[in-house]
Formats: sequence, structure tokens, C-alpha cells
Amino acid sequence: MARTKAGLGTGARLSDYLSASLLARVYPAALIGELLDHYGCNSHRVRCMPAVAGTYFCMALSLYPEAAYEQVFAVVSQGLSWMQGHDAAGTIAKSSLSEMRGKIGAAPLQALVARACVPLAEARRQPDAFYAGLRVVAIDGSNLEVADEPDNITAFGYPGSRTGHAGYPQAQCAVLVECASHAILAANLGAYRESEWAVCAPLLTSLTAGMLCLADRGFNGATHWAAARATGAHLLWRCAHNRQLPVVTPLSDGSYLSVLAPGGSRQVTRQKGDPQGLPVRVIDYALPGVTEAQPRYRLLTTLLNERHAPATELAALYHQRWEVEAVFDELKTHLGQKRRVLRSKTADLVRQEFYGWVLAHYAVRWLMHQAATEHDLPARRLSFTANVHVFRQAQPQSGAFPPSASPRTRPMV
Repeated sequence: MARTKAGLGTGARLSDYLSASLLARVYPAALIGELLDHYGCNSHRVRCMPAVAGTYFCMALSLYPEAAYEQVFAVVSQGLSWMQGHDAAGTIAKSSLSEMRGKIGAAPLQALVARACVPLAEARRQPDAFYAGLRVVAIDGSNLEVADEPDNITAFGYPGSRTGHAGYPQAQCAVLVECASHAILAANLGAYRESEWAVCAPLLTSLTAGMLCLADRGFNGATHWAAARATGAHLLWRCAHNRQLPVVTPLSDGSYLSVLAPGGSRQVTRQKGDPQGLPVRVIDYALPGVTEAQPRYRLLTTLLNERHAPATELAALYHQRWEVEAVFDELKTHLGQKRRVLRSKTADLVRQEFYGWVLAHYAVRWLMHQAATEHDLPARRLSFTANVHVFRQAQPQSGAFPPSASPRTRPMV
């Protein structure tokens, strides 16, 4: 599919919009080099386009999706050269950039997400990021349109429509998000035809004891519940309001203890008065007077003690799950800008572009967290869109501090 080369507009330079130095602060070059070595795709000789710079380039593509490849790499090269004490910025042809992307692939960027995208909130400074000592996180999925190319069609597939299929193939993504900071802690990309659980299941490796995971309907079968609970994390998941669950023990706050049976509620039997299945607590509630609210809501949780976690508090807390929707809006609207289709033409490069996109989002959220912490402000008071603009406009400012300065002495971007 032919593509018109995009520009930045009259009088604009990409170096006015991007700070490669910040990317390098969030993702140290040494860590990237280690991962490139592990996957056998690091540079083995000195060249104008080392693989480490290429990895930053893959992130930068998402920071300015309308810019041409050459322009994006020019500023990445400029920023990294400045950090290393050189004046010259490299130039390179688009064909070489495409070849470089192919050599790097998706695996190092996916591994970088797993290694570097860690929770940001601190209990002492951001108590609203926690409930009963548990870090509040949420998991959810969304669909992304990808370029209409043969390899993408084979790997991801088309959604159906009344006329046959949609105009573009789609990939299905899933993210695990820290609700208070909007930091993406884990991400996965799968085919449109895969089940939502199949795409979300790999994220469970990032759940740990000390977390409280929120999720919407669709993830509350006994098998799903057991797999998530085995991570040590606590769960607060929504289920269908009319799901049949036995009342084992009524509790003082109106919730009750029940069980999830592997084969469904019909296979819950009683032996010596005890039900068989996974113990859960059920919370039913309504939102009277709220526009477009459904008549009833039902939650399942592993927090079984109503005195330590009252039903009203958990019902209010659950609505933080919508922070994931805000993260998808940040990714698709504020980082994606006018480009609604990922630009890569092969499935592996789509995955690379996706993980670069996640890494760019985390870098902006890292910047916001640093600013909020330094000025003792709630992170939710800061605008993601405004900080994306700050990120883009802070050209490798690099000029704000000498290349040899210690990171501790460098001013915040």
C-alpha cells in the first residue's frame, strides 16, 4: 500500500517536539544493550546507526506518528550524540531504518516493557493509589487497526461486518495499569480472533502479592479466577448481575460469601454443609440517580472480611477500573494523533510498534510522576496532553546540562 511521506508542517522541526535524552533516562542505554545482546540483535561494530539508537527510534515513532522515519531518527541521533558529547547528528536513509527495525524485531521492546515499566506510586506520597495496603491496578483490552498488508491480515485477521469484513485488519491488545498513575505495567498484543482472556492471560505474570486487581465482566470463570489468584494478588472483578451464585454466609454489610465452581454454579454441591469451589465474596449494588447506570451491579472479590473491606468502599473503588479506558484514550488520541492505523506492514513490526508505543506512554507518565512528586501535587491534577506537548517540545535539551554531568545534577525536563 503506497504511503505519502508525512511532514511536520511549515517552520516545524521534529527536534522541537522530542526529547531523546528523556527516553534514555527512563530506559538506560545499558539496559537496552543488555536486552539486545540477549536476543542476538545488538550491533557488533561501530556504525552510524547502532541498535541501541534504533530502539529509541522505535519508541520515538509513537511520539510523533505523522513524521517521516528520517526526521524521527535525525532527532534521536541528535539527542543521543549530545548526551555522548558529540556535536554531529546522524542522517540515514529510510530503507536503512526499515532494515534496522527488522533486525531489532519486537522481542527486545517487549522485554523492555517487562523490565522497565514498574509501578510508580509510593504509599507515603500517593495513598490514594492503595486500598487497605494493596496497590490498585486494573486489566482490560482493546482493539487496534493495523495496516492492510498481507502479513498483518494473516497474523491478526479482519473483524466481520455486514458487508463482509472491516476496512482494516485489527489486532487485540491488553494492558495492566496502575490506576492512580496510569502507568502501563504490562502489555500484550494478539490476533483479533483470539479470546480476550487469551490475550490478557500473559499479563498475570506481572500481578504480585500486594496488588488489588480490578477487571470487568468476562474474566470471572473459575479457571480465570484461580489463575489470577495464584499470583498472590487480590481480585475485585465484575460479573453479570444475574449470575447464579449460592449464598453460603450472609455478611453484615449486605454482601455474602459464595463459591465459584469449576463447572459452573450447577456443580456446586454441599458435603457436610460445606460447598465445593473457590471461595469468593459477592457484592450487589445500584447507582440510583446516575445517568446511564445499569439497574444492578455485581462484584466478586477475594477480600472476604467485610469489616476490613466494607462493601460500600469496594463498590466505590471498583469504578477506578475506568482509568484503563482513560489510558486507551491517551494512547489512541493523544499519542496517536491523526494516525488511527499502526503504520507497520508486517506482524512482527506491528508488535514492535505497539511495544514502542507503550514505552513512549510510560515515559510520559514517568515524567508526570516525577513532576507531581517534586511539587507535591496529586498526579491526577496534571494533564497528560499537556505533558505530551512538553515532552515533544523539550528538544534533546541536552543543552540544559553538560554531557558529563551526573544524572543527579541534571534539571528535570
